[in-house]
Amino acid sequence: MQMTTHLSALRSAVLGTALALLAACASQEVIDDVPVVEVVEGYGFLEDGEYTLPPVPAEYLQGVNQRTVVAYNGPESAGTIVVDIHAKLLYFVEEDGQARRYPIAVGRQGLSLNRPTVIQLKREWPGWTPTQNMLRTQPEVYGPFARGVEGGLASPLGARALYLFRNGRDTHFRIHGTNDLPSIGNSGSAGCIRMFNHDIIDLYPRVPNGTDVVIRSYEDSVELEGEALANRGVILQPNIIDPDLIYGTDDDEDAAADDDLVVADADT
Repeated sequence: MQMTTHLSALRSAVLGTALALLAACASQEVIDDVPVVEVVEGYGFLEDGEYTLPPVPAEYLQGVNQRTVVAYNGPESAGTIVVDIHAKLLYFVEEDGQARRYPIAVGRQGLSLNRPTVIQLKREWPGWTPTQNMLRTQPEVYGPFARGVEGGLASPLGARALYLFRNGRDTHFRIHGTNDLPSIGNSGSAGCIRMFNHDIIDLYPRVPNGTDVVIRSYEDSVELEGEALANRGVILQPNIIDPDLIYGTDDDEDAAADDDLVVADADT
């Protein structure tokens, strides 16, 4: 009887040690430089068609900088997207007074978006081509990319793009994904409305063509979010990368995405 008790205790001790070792190994596992134990729910390793997105590091997901469902205090009806370019937040209003809130980055062009628009076109993993105005005003920045960038991990438009129209005409404003993770919650020197790729993938199927997009004024942002949040973020300098990383091999494209670089923050 005593021998049986000792054997049982020994087995328990061995099992406990094994489990502890497994836990230790799990805590040291790393995916794309992000420790597994630090992966934030909803922002982990994501396979999307032929592309694979790495986890978003927790350092970029602090405070309001991750998607969540909140009680909505604005006047807009369910099915509306509300963009607060001052608080760097986007709301998709749902039924029962709820809304899905996403953090965004706002470029200089996005700051001039001040009238309602409607989503009239949607694309998965869209390509990007600089406009003639971009090529004319900043040829040193956009000239190397005049032939455009194919859709994929290196595209400035990220995993999804929602194209905003007004009265049937393209405004050249977009709500889209980005690899420039540090930009979320801040303003850029160029660009429209950017989201973590994980977030635009979450939003994309919820918003059909015809969805209204409303832009909050600064006064409304202060009233609804508070003065501090309505003024959050800083203006960041653009990230400009070597065109060879875009037009080179597939490995180069992966490297560009992994380094969180974008083409001059351009996305129109």
